[in-house]
Amino acid sequence: MSFVCSNCGYESSKWLGRCPECGSWNSFSELKMGKESQAKKGILVNLKTIEEIREERLKSGLEEFDRVLGGGLVKGSLVLIGGEPGIGKSTLSLQISLRLAERGYQILYVSGEENPAQIKLRYNRLTSLKDSHDKIYLLFSSDLEEILEKVEVLSPDIIIIDSIQTIEDKKIPTPAGSVTQVREATFSLLNLAKNKGIPIIIISHVTKQGLIAGPKALEHIVDVVLYFEGDVNTDYRILRCEKNRFGPANEIGIFEMAANGLKEVKNPNFLFLPHLKEELFGLAFVPLCEGRRIIVTEIQCLATPTYFPYPQRVVQGFDYKRLIILLSILDIQANISTAHYDVYLNVAGSLWIKENAGDLGIICAVASAVKKNPIRKLTCFLGEVGLLGEIRPVSFVIDRIKEAKKLGFQRIILPKENTVNFLNENGMEIIPVNSLKEVFTILNFG
Repeated sequence: MSFVCSNCGYESSKWLGRCPECGSWNSFSELKMGKESQAKKGILVNLKTIEEIREERLKSGLEEFDRVLGGGLVKGSLVLIGGEPGIGKSTLSLQISLRLAERGYQILYVSGEENPAQIKLRYNRLTSLKDSHDKIYLLFSSDLEEILEKVEVLSPDIIIIDSIQTIEDKKIPTPAGSVTQVREATFSLLNLAKNKGIPIIIISHVTKQGLIAGPKALEHIVDVVLYFEGDVNTDYRILRCEKNRFGPANEIGIFEMAANGLKEVKNPNFLFLPHLKEELFGLAFVPLCEGRRIIVTEIQCLATPTYFPYPQRVVQGFDYKRLIILLSILDIQANISTAHYDVYLNVAGSLWIKENAGDLGIICAVASAVKKNPIRKLTCFLGEVGLLGEIRPVSFVIDRIKEAKKLGFQRIILPKENTVNFLNENGMEIIPVNSLKEVFTILNFG
């Protein structure tokens, strides 16, 4: 008998209240062994003798989805889409199936949550193209063996499972959604995808912490991990790639939720720039890389006198610890202290800044908020800020400058080391800097 942590997959011979690997509490459950492994014996092959195969992709026609995957669904791949309840995971999967059916592919849509009549209502809301419906087959079942049998009979081109937490193997004496069931079902679907060459999309719920529900090993089993994110109170959704064995990770696709389903947002920059031509204190702009896409992002900061013994730091869309480091740099290297201010930082549009190229924009937004001094309009920032106040170079500078120029920005402040290989763009003032003090002199924050 063994026990497994539902959060990270750590196994123990006895039940533990707190996981020693990930630190989560009350996450251990008994791991009951299922059927015996039917793994095939390994085959020893010389690398030179292996025949090369061409990577085949199925394009859905939903361009934002195809781009996030690196060009479309790879045959034999297992794709996991996770998201909060009500965010639109099922709507996205239904639209993917419709687009693929319109291109002549046969779809098997398996649901353990809704019956075929309910799914048909959803399809009718999304499209009026009834001709594509004869390529889509619906299966209302949570029995893994039955699903595998129907696949043998139908031989579909694509399979969609909604959701993996509802699928169960009757041979395993645990309820659907348990660690053992989710893991065994995913392994079975992986074998099916590889043996038949069928791309399979599985939908998964996420926990309160924003992680894929079930064992952490689930993300290691699948080929692609996508997160469907956004605020349920707004219309915009972001499809973010966290893992991709067949293409670049960290790509994002942006959609707008409408009455008849999700609409692609092919030019998202104006979506994230509501105050592009305004001069407001605490406002700065940064051209960020999201995979191969450049998105100029709006940084908003508010600094108010604190009434607490310890000033508050509230941040959305950026790493909290990184913000604390930047505030310390601002204090020591630029003599702008936030010790008596509550600092509220927000990245507009529900985006998340993961790269340090946004440091300079964030630190300038904070300084602007503290000084109550607005930054000149149509100015953007680029650069990593070091602990000594130096501005460090970043990658893909030319692409970022071109995108900022296209949106109407008139000047960009960036690391001096990034200006070696190119001259000023026509109509775009490029201001190279070495240190934070130089930046604040240019901005009159002295």
